[in-house]
Amino acid sequence: MIIGIAGGTGSGKTTVVEKIIARLPKRQVSVLSQDSYYNDNTALSIEERNLINYDHPKSVDFDLMIAHLTVLKSGQDVHQPVYSYAEHNRTADTVLTKATKVIVVEGILIFAIKELRDLFDIKLFVDAPDDERLIRRIRRDIKERGRDIEEVLHRYETTLRPMHQQFIEPYKREADIIVPEGGNNQVAINILTNTIRETLTQHETNTQTDW
Repeated sequence: MIIGIAGGTGSGKTTVVEKIIARLPKRQVSVLSQDSYYNDNTALSIEERNLINYDHPKSVDFDLMIAHLTVLKSGQDVHQPVYSYAEHNRTADTVLTKATKVIVVEGILIFAIKELRDLFDIKLFVDAPDDERLIRRIRRDIKERGRDIEEVLHRYETTLRPMHQQFIEPYKREADIIVPEGGNNQVAINILTNTIRETLTQHETNTQTDW
């Protein structure tokens, strides 16, 4: 089962992913993160990397992401890239990602790419008010990514907000489930995890019957 979890930056996607993983059997869930697939910018200087619009689909190597997801779906493991927010570039490291029964794909732009979207069995959109998302973005980027508030606000005004309106918000209609308030919405998370469990159980039953 492949689950796509999209939503604006700071909407609470990561919290939703963590709560889903915590409620499912261990070693049965793998996560593919859109952020891991930002383009390899090694050929660019740090100054040039700082100018990239990271909220536009062109900043992401979706071809590689789709290829990896297709391999996982076939039952084979992949080596997921590791991205450095400080360097605005991939590192030399990779993370072995297992072909588990449940694969969660998360990212702000994943619903905007039809070929990727069509691979999802369940599409979840995590929703939150703009002001809450901005506050979370400011806190996260300053604390975890070494940015200053002027840089965060500049990016929000020039790229994040317009890209959200163009490539994220319109694709909310593609979702099977919309989760307001992100990880705080226990009802939606319960429904989703119960659906996953039931689907896995049904799949195992069908497999045993076929055998």
